[in-house]
Amino acid sequence: MPQSPWVAVDAATIPAKLARELRDAWEDFVDGRTPGDADDPGRAQIRVPIVDSWLRSRDAGVDPHGRQSAPTLVEHDGAHSMWNTHPLAIALPLIDECMAVASVEADHLLVVSDADGMLLSIRGDVQLRNRAADEMNFVEGALWSEAGAGTNAVGTALAASHAVQVFAAEHFTEPVQRWTCAAAPINDPDTGRLLGVIDLTGDMSSVHPHSLSVVVATARAVEELLRARVRERDDRLRARYGTLLGPASAGAALVTGTGRVLLDPRGSLPEVAAIPSGGGMLVLPSGVPAFAEPVEDSDVYVVRALRPRSGTARRVLELRLLGEEPAEIRLDGAPLRLRPRHVELLTLLTLHRGRVSSEVLCAELYGDGGHPASVRVEMSRLRKLLDGVIDLEGYHLTCEVDSDLRHVRALLGRSAVREAAAAYPGPLLPESNAPGIERARDELDGWLRQAVITAEDADALWAWVRSPSGDGDLVAWRRLLAALEYTDPRRSLAAARTAALRRARDDVAAM
Repeated sequence: MPQSPWVAVDAATIPAKLARELRDAWEDFVDGRTPGDADDPGRAQIRVPIVDSWLRSRDAGVDPHGRQSAPTLVEHDGAHSMWNTHPLAIALPLIDECMAVASVEADHLLVVSDADGMLLSIRGDVQLRNRAADEMNFVEGALWSEAGAGTNAVGTALAASHAVQVFAAEHFTEPVQRWTCAAAPINDPDTGRLLGVIDLTGDMSSVHPHSLSVVVATARAVEELLRARVRERDDRLRARYGTLLGPASAGAALVTGTGRVLLDPRGSLPEVAAIPSGGGMLVLPSGVPAFAEPVEDSDVYVVRALRPRSGTARRVLELRLLGEEPAEIRLDGAPLRLRPRHVELLTLLTLHRGRVSSEVLCAELYGDGGHPASVRVEMSRLRKLLDGVIDLEGYHLTCEVDSDLRHVRALLGRSAVREAAAAYPGPLLPESNAPGIERARDELDGWLRQAVITAEDADALWAWVRSPSGDGDLVAWRRLLAALEYTDPRRSLAAARTAALRRARDDVAAM
């Protein structure tokens, strides 16, 4: 046996002999006899990771005789679209470079799956691809997790969180036992999240002890490529947003959503837990309360301790601006009653983030017919109502701002579409006719709708169509109807609403 329990063969292995011994051991297992219990000294000793995988496959209800092949989750075109937007797609040239020789000379297929084990990309000899498709539904869009296909390198690497080689009858299902495969998981170097698996799959006669080494080396090279891209992105974020921190005395730091500190002039935040989705209140490891202000369209935040070392607590302005209910404004937890015009001013200041001139605010508040003097009057009144919140020397919020508008935009910026749709109660200040508010309202609605329509996520679609903005969206209701399982209780409502909107559309067309 090879020294490592994760490798199937070594240089001394005779593949045909080992395949026969593995088949005998597999039959023992399927018949209820534990591998290794037999007295026959020629009986193969099954590796521990393989026995563990067989047990998981059996418990998952996988048919060892393969009467039901790996399920197809999406058709080829859908899998191709998912691959084009997958984080590992950018690494395909590197994967080809590292594994092309092994793939061609050893007559293997080069495979990439997602984190669930669904095959996204299969490259290699056309005849070998066709054979794999015919014999075991080894195609893009098929689910090759252990629950979907039993013991195999892709599924077992995912289940065990370890690179593994699987040979011949070590595969749990009979149709796959004429093959050999080696796979290694790839993790996101920033978040630690599993991204997917790379795999070499070929006929069992082509098994090689170095296949697993090639796959592991390629996985590490891909992670290093991703790590380099993270460093480049960090540099861009520091250059772009470093000025938002203010002087070192402000005690602010630039932090990614995963909690990595990018820039901390004061050195006051050596460690930060992962930022809540969309930002907001959090507690630092030191126990000090802090506030994470999202930077638009990027998964990066300005984090400030609410009670810095100077002992002066920073004020927190809470703005609930989305939805059909009246806007809610709170300062340090206390509710405020403000005129609609003042709410619009606060919204515009939130949208602009930095200082903004009275001329710009005038155009966004009143349109072409306004005068900057009107803005200065309203701003003077607002300063008196919100003491210490607006800069005395310009139009700029000096406090922390916890805004549902910023929260939803931040979620969209980090592609958290389902969370953004769930956090969206409705349009921005729907009663406002201020030009700047109307533009921001339409932009957010359009951004969220496009993200939901293209995400192919039933829960995101459901959240959108249940909002005032999405209730009359026929396209979204149709997408939802197609995405829901037949047993989903939401399907009947989706069908009824789709039919009603179609009739309304046809009636308008007939007029």
